[in-house]
Amino acid sequence: MHRFTFYLFLFGINIFRIVPFGLIYFFGWIIYVIIYHLVGYRRDVVLTNLRKCFPEKSETELKTLSKKFYKDNLADIFVEGLKGFTMSQKQFKSRYRVVNPEILDEYYQKGQDVIALATHYGNWEWGIQAVGSQIGHQAAALYKPLSNKYVERFTKNLREKSGMKLVSIYDTLAYFQSKKEKPVIYIMAADQFPGDQMAKALWIEFLGRETPCLHGPESYARYNNLPVVFFDVRRVKRGYYTLEIKKMIENPKETQPGDITKTYMNILEQVIQAKPHDWLWSHKRWKVSRKPQND
Repeated sequence: MHRFTFYLFLFGINIFRIVPFGLIYFFGWIIYVIIYHLVGYRRDVVLTNLRKCFPEKSETELKTLSKKFYKDNLADIFVEGLKGFTMSQKQFKSRYRVVNPEILDEYYQKGQDVIALATHYGNWEWGIQAVGSQIGHQAAALYKPLSNKYVERFTKNLREKSGMKLVSIYDTLAYFQSKKEKPVIYIMAADQFPGDQMAKALWIEFLGRETPCLHGPESYARYNNLPVVFFDVRRVKRGYYTLEIKKMIENPKETQPGDITKTYMNILEQVIQAKPHDWLWSHKRWKVSRKPQND
């Protein structure tokens, strides 16, 4: 079954290789109709998340926002993701631009590694292939390997050709400790559910809800005392994105436990409030609640 899925995946990539950008969004509209209207992919999850995060909005407003998330964000990311596997670095640089790479220059000149906290906001898939060639540091994205070994091997090899090093979350510590040829920027998408790391989760107030957050990014930053930056990705218009690098924490060892994560989540909340539909609302972000202290 995995091999069949892989061939289906390759078919999709090669179809989108010859489809011009203007036309891929027609396929995106078809995807939207299928996942929202026909299949109803996680519609209840999305609406529940939106209701609890935006209690001031009416049901009509929430349903409009939900449709906008599927049509203008999720469907576009899907077709852009397929198109991205056959895009050149020239195309990436024109469509996914790092607007201020010089922010990292002072760290690079000192031979200093950096931790970049990213999010599932806008097109995070393109970021994997677009960022590495636009900065001086060796970019290393920490990710969870796919269960399909054929798709996993293919996508990893293809993406690493762009200059991005992909590091399995299961090899994170070993990679931190390994010898590098030049300074590294460790890119971590830190806004997902902690999963099997729930026991170590940091609980932060986020979008009006007590939210479990990954402990790893903050732990690595504080233990290694690496400066932390925020990757602020914005959709300028359809098919075009900017990434602004924002300094967050210069000396993590001087912070209190939870400070880095709280700062990160506060910044992300401001980003989401400005344009809610560009975040990944279909993620089961709040699947568990915090247990009372006396349990």
